[in-house]
Amino acid sequence: KMASSLVAGSAASLKAVLDRVQQAADRSNRNVKEIRVVAASKTKPVSVLRQVYDAGHRFFGENYVQEIIDKAPQLPEDIEWHFIGNLQSNKVKPLLAGVPNLAYVETVDDEKIANLLDRAVAKIGRKPLKVFVEVNTSGETSKFGVEPALCLDLVRHIVTNCPNLEFCGLMTIGMLDYSSTPENFKTLSKCRTEVCEAIGIPEAQCELSMGMTADFEQAIEMGSTTVRIGTAIFGPREYPHKEEK
Repeated sequence: KMASSLVAGSAASLKAVLDRVQQAADRSNRNVKEIRVVAASKTKPVSVLRQVYDAGHRFFGENYVQEIIDKAPQLPEDIEWHFIGNLQSNKVKPLLAGVPNLAYVETVDDEKIANLLDRAVAKIGRKPLKVFVEVNTSGETSKFGVEPALCLDLVRHIVTNCPNLEFCGLMTIGMLDYSSTPENFKTLSKCRTEVCEAIGIPEAQCELSMGMTADFEQAIEMGSTTVRIGTAIFGPREYPHKEEK
């Protein structure tokens, strides 16, 4: 019985989140169609993801390679999967081989991982992989991401040297307490302006993936096009997940 109430809960929570996204878009005079909600489903069983899928949702994100490889084959192929965790080089091939419908890797933070992804996509012969460059906007050593000052160099490398990757935008985690650190999101927005001017694309062509359960409304008001929401849709994580070695 417990499982079914959890399931109804996730579909209802999704709707509540989408309503809040709509309101944040309205407040900032943005078209809600420009904002993608990625359901960050780490530690949640396939049955719960399936309920969110059945409620009409198609964007899902996972943080761990093993988890996305386990889940993706059990779910419909029209899901747009986002990999949103730190990607280690030895996991690149299994990730791409195990998830043919992987749409985005949001966490490219150095040239090495970009090159490995580029080669793996070519070898599999799949369509180009969309990527975001992850920027460490908070300066915290615990966070991954390229320093803001080096963001443009990494974007240029991808655009110039990685024909099997499609550069689509920038991503950040930022500090947990948004209210005292809105500059994290401002930093990502500044990086976008710099990148778009330098490589000659309109800002609308460069997405911003920022904002999670605690701060997605502020992120939308500051221009985010992708918010990654776990807890507000799925509730707290099920168990302490051991970091992958």
